[in-house]
Amino acid sequence: MSIIRFNALKETLHRKPVQVNQSEKRSTLFGQNVFNKYAMQQYLTRAAYESVMNAIEHGTRIDRKIADQVAVSMKDWAMSKGATHYTHWFQPLTGATAEKHDAFFESINGSLAMEKFDGEQLVQQEPDASSFPSGGIRNTFEARGFTAWDPTSPAFIYERTLCIPTIFVAYTGEALDNKTPLLKSLQAIDTHATAVCRYFDKNINKVNATLGWEQEFFLIDTALAVSRPDIQLTGRTLIGHSSAKGQQLDDHYFGIIPARAMSFMQDLEEECMLLGIPVKTRHNEVAPNQFEVAPIFEEVNLAVDHNCLLMDVMQKVADRHQFKVLFHEKPFAGINGSAKHNNWSLALENGTNLLSPGKTPMKNLQFLTFFVNTIKAVFENEELLRASVVSASNDHRLGANEAPPAIISVFIGAQLSAVLDELENVTKGKLSPKEKTDLKLNIIGKIPEILLDNTDINRTSPFAFTGNKFEFRAVGSSANCAGPMTVLNTIIAKQLKEFKQDVDQLIESKNLKKDEAIFNVLREYIKASKKIRFDGDGYGQAWEKEAKKRGLSNNGTTPAALKVMISKNVIDLYEEMNVMSKIEIEARYEIKLAEYTKRLQIESRVLGDISRNHVVPTAIIYQNTLLENTKNLKEIFGGEYKNIAKEQIELIMTISKHITEINAKVIQMEAARSEANKQIGLKSAEQYCGSVKPFFEQIRYHCDKLETMVDDNLWPLTKYRELLFTK
Repeated sequence: MSIIRFNALKETLHRKPVQVNQSEKRSTLFGQNVFNKYAMQQYLTRAAYESVMNAIEHGTRIDRKIADQVAVSMKDWAMSKGATHYTHWFQPLTGATAEKHDAFFESINGSLAMEKFDGEQLVQQEPDASSFPSGGIRNTFEARGFTAWDPTSPAFIYERTLCIPTIFVAYTGEALDNKTPLLKSLQAIDTHATAVCRYFDKNINKVNATLGWEQEFFLIDTALAVSRPDIQLTGRTLIGHSSAKGQQLDDHYFGIIPARAMSFMQDLEEECMLLGIPVKTRHNEVAPNQFEVAPIFEEVNLAVDHNCLLMDVMQKVADRHQFKVLFHEKPFAGINGSAKHNNWSLALENGTNLLSPGKTPMKNLQFLTFFVNTIKAVFENEELLRASVVSASNDHRLGANEAPPAIISVFIGAQLSAVLDELENVTKGKLSPKEKTDLKLNIIGKIPEILLDNTDINRTSPFAFTGNKFEFRAVGSSANCAGPMTVLNTIIAKQLKEFKQDVDQLIESKNLKKDEAIFNVLREYIKASKKIRFDGDGYGQAWEKEAKKRGLSNNGTTPAALKVMISKNVIDLYEEMNVMSKIEIEARYEIKLAEYTKRLQIESRVLGDISRNHVVPTAIIYQNTLLENTKNLKEIFGGEYKNIAKEQIELIMTISKHITEINAKVIQMEAARSEANKQIGLKSAEQYCGSVKPFFEQIRYHCDKLETMVDDNLWPLTKYRELLFTK
């Protein structure tokens, strides 16, 4: 074992688990550091409180004088909690979060000082927009951009700083963040889902999209992670031979959580409680040193903010516990990668879930309406939904016999498929009395019972109905949920808009009753979207062939999947729903392509460095040892034995072949990279994907072979068995 690995392991093994105070009930901690309704009631005047609540619930503007009152009250509350600074906390198009801290402290005449925070500082700030990805919206010399307060997501305190969730827009008005389109998509789905709900209850005034994410991640000891340049710079291992023991015994999933990991999780949960993040579930995942945390469902905007905040907090808590958190979708070859399943649904203001059946046929008809429209929306926009989850890292995971394939399909289970098949056969036009009775009693009336028994889950499906929600399983663990949720909200809002138009047209032109019109439209939607439904094995080659026959896309790489983003249909969709403009869509397309290219560029550089500066020199050192050994043996025994040192000679030759291949492949990879760098946009991304990336596995193969041959005491990189099984 090399001295680097030895020191890293020694540091790891001598650590003691961090002790966490567990004396208080978690419920008493919940939201203590959040300027939530309770805190606002304590600190705001009635007029200010009502103004903020109207902004949250109805989207009304907050008057400047009220904003000043809110700012002063927010500052007083924050300072009572020990805060000294404030920041506008936003989500630029880097995929991470951003913040610039300013002190409440202000100097007066150079001799006096006071703490100040007013409405202008609360409502708007001006960070440098040219230093964030803009996809051409902003030039380097055009630096002005604005962050603006989002009152629908409450302010919170973290590390003595008042964090104010905001949107981020260019001086010219275009969105430069993930939150602004998300908020617009939520407004769209509220508008059109509410309009459809009024078929069933005229008193419904608001519909919220809800989200429950499941965050998977790996915990690696900091000292071991630091010994791996690839983990440090790319978030994953670019080389590394599989450990003899991996996940094949299925002994880690739901197993006893290791002591250090448990201490980390307990500390993390305590931080989450203070920040109002309703984390409820924790468990071991499938792979060694892989774990998951999951919260209670929340409104989508708040859930997205909480997931972004959780990922930030996890990194900081992990540092205290001497861990490095890996969010990369595929940090280790040969074992499961990590996802962030997005569980999506729609709910009324009173919490009623629109994707849960009710006790009456009318409630079940409401359920079927939203259920079928969701399936239809996915069918019409499956390529766009696929594009919403693409990344260089998620390309390693999707379709790898551990995650959903790149083909988007919908799983609903055999029982619900039978219900839709029966509805498909409903007579077009007015229903006969028998059909009305059959629909109410035999089909719709049995839906609650069907769902109660329909407990199976298809883990190979990228978009699965799981009883009262749809689970979008293709989202990667490092992703910001805002992207896929914006797409999902937008396509379903558009579908619900079309549904209402179709139903109203039947009522007016055919003189049908409301229920009959709904049944007729749903029947046509069921027929039209049948191709997207698939309950079988998504991993099999048979499904690839079948999906192709059905006309479904199979975009296996990021460059291929992204093309749909700038199609006329997608631009028209976003503009019609007032979610994004053409320039905002094209900017995001360019940013995603650039990020993909840069990540592969970084990985190729790191791989070349590790191969040439770590692996090859180590192999040569070991080879020289073998050569010296062979020379000494021949000197001792002379020519008496023909096969003297035969094994050593064969090993020397094998090592030489691998060294030769590594050097040759690295040179070829660098040449391909040089050519790809001459291109821009899609052409550059395609060349990196098709000409540079294939060398990764070829170079890795030879490096991993050398790992199994070279003396363990010499090998410079921490091995899989140490990374994955050191607790």
